[in-house]
Amino acid sequence: MNGYNPEVLVGKPVVKGTRLAVEFVLELVASGMTEQQILDNYPRLVREDILACVAYAAEFVRSERV
Repeated sequence: MNGYNPEVLVGKPVVKGTRLAVEFVLELVASGMTEQQILDNYPRLVREDILACVAYAAEFVRSERV
């Protein structure tokens, strides 16, 4: 991931080298798509990108206070 850039997707975190939001990748995972299906449908992604998105979400939730 490359962090936040207000010029790309209104500053949402995106996967480095793409215009795919981390949120979008997480939605694919949550919808039940397998890692291989995601990689087949989005060939610019690699396995490490998907894992980085999941790790980002875990870190976000870890720091969240309800």
